[in-house]
Formats: sequence, structure tokens, C-alpha cells
Amino acid sequence: MEGTYKAPGQAHRHGISLIELMEMFPDNRRAEDWFTAVRWPEGVRCAHCGSDRVNERKNRRPMPYHCAACRKYFSVRTNTLMQSSKLSYQKWAIAIYLASTGIKGTSSMKLHRDLRITQKSAWHLAHRIRETWADAQPPFEGPVEVDEAFFGGLEKNKHRNKRLHAGRGPVGKVAVAGMKDRKTGKVSMKVIPNRKRSTLHGFIARRVKPGAEVYTDEHPSYTRMERYRHEAVEHGVSEFVRGKVHTNGVENAWSLLKRAYHGTYHKMSPKHLHRYIMEFEGRYNDRQLHTIEQMERMVRGMIGKRLQYRELVA
Repeated sequence: MEGTYKAPGQAHRHGISLIELMEMFPDNRRAEDWFTAVRWPEGVRCAHCGSDRVNERKNRRPMPYHCAACRKYFSVRTNTLMQSSKLSYQKWAIAIYLASTGIKGTSSMKLHRDLRITQKSAWHLAHRIRETWADAQPPFEGPVEVDEAFFGGLEKNKHRNKRLHAGRGPVGKVAVAGMKDRKTGKVSMKVIPNRKRSTLHGFIARRVKPGAEVYTDEHPSYTRMERYRHEAVEHGVSEFVRGKVHTNGVENAWSLLKRAYHGTYHKMSPKHLHRYIMEFEGRYNDRQLHTIEQMERMVRGMIGKRLQYRELVA
């Protein structure tokens, strides 16, 4: 579904209740059939070579399908984020539902309890689901609001050996640059190493079409953006809105992400922060879709990707 909707609470969307969810996926085979239908809506094709010369194995061994073209066996898991996973299709489907409907995110502890799996498996599962939103977006046409936010623990709450003793404010935290396109209502975010002019200009250049209107605060790194029609508000003198010049939209997105950080995850390590940012960005941008459409988009986002546990803990 395209377009911008103004009904309160996204009233146009069709949700799925827990009762309906269990009716959709009462067992593992029904869940597998759903994954298969979403991945191959026009019929099963080889997950290795793409051929339609596929035979279904009656005994489903060693895998449900065999390709007559490349002579390989495969399943709907093959060449996806589900590959080599020992979790059932039913648990994968329920996890996808929880991830798509949890506006402030879903912790690995909740997945651990709800799916009756170990917390270690739930943590790996959650990160693999986040990878479904890893696809790049087309550049925004604008007007675009740009801002930064910081994530991490307070210096005073850290162990004495981990304190930097370098000042207050964002010291010891990780910077994230973000933008919101007013035309589409979508956001784009990225963990950045610093707030230098080259870093923020590069972030904007890769995500916004030249000539677009760009609105920021008065941070000096945003100056001299010749490729864009740039205006800034002076937050330092309590100026937050000047006509159409403001960053309220992207700041609203930050507030939602920070509620997820404090209320759901409590901690997002710098090593994996980009995955949490990716999840929030993807779910925020899909919020206009019906729940089933969100889930289907996530299944399609699994194809051609892998994220093994050893990669996460390396």
C-alpha cells in the first residue's frame, strides 16, 4: 500500500490477533506451506539455480524438493536466513509476527519465553530477523529533516574502569545520524563514527537527491551544503519552528527509538547497534502496511542472506 494516511492509530491497517495467528499456523506444516507460498507465489523454483524443473519428494528426504536441472536438493529454508536453523517453521512465523507488531521492538527474553527456546537461540533469531530489513532504499526527494542522536550508558553508571573521564553529554556514547523524508514519511538511519562535516555530508549525499530541501539544526557540520537547499533552526536560542523549517518529524522518530532502547532492550551494544537501528528503520517504514503484508515483506527479505551465530559473536 502506498501513500500517507492520517487516520489515528493507523486505523486503515488490518491487524492479526493472536487467535488468528494460531489459526494461520496451527502446526509446522501449515507454517512451512505459508513460507513456501510467500517465497514462490508462482510455483516452487530451485533455491540454487532458479530452475522450475523441480520435483517434490514424497518422503521429503533428504529435503522436500529436488532440482532436475542442477541435481541439488533444497527446501524453503535454503539460501535464506532460516538456512541450517533447527527452529520449526511455526516458531519462525510467530517470531516474525512478534517482530512486525512490536512497535518498540521485541527482546530476546520475550522470544525465549514465548517460543520456549533458549535465550541464546532467541538472541540469534532476533538478529536474523533484523537482517530482513537490510535492503537499501532509493534516495529521498525531500523535503528532508536531518538530525543526530546518541545511544549508550551514562558515564556515572559505568564501572570506574570503563569511564572515559572526558566530559559530559554524549561522551562515551555512539552517534547515529537520521533523516525523515516528509514526502513519503520514511526514515533512514546509520551509526556514524563522528559528527564531522565530511561524515554528515556523506550521510546526506548517499540518501538525498541533489537539489532537495534539507532542514537541520544549527550544528556547524551542516553548513556549506551547496548541492541542497539548506535551512536550519537555532535550537540554541529556543527556535524550534520557523515556518516549514524544523526537525520535529525526525525527532519524533528518535523518541520512539529511545523508548525502545530504555523500555525494551535496556542496552544495545555498540557492536550490534546498527542491527537495532536497521530493525527500527524497517519497521517504521513498513508501518502503513497491513500486518500480513509486513510479515510477507520480511519473508522476502530473508532470501539470499545468511547470518551465522559465529559471525555475531566473533
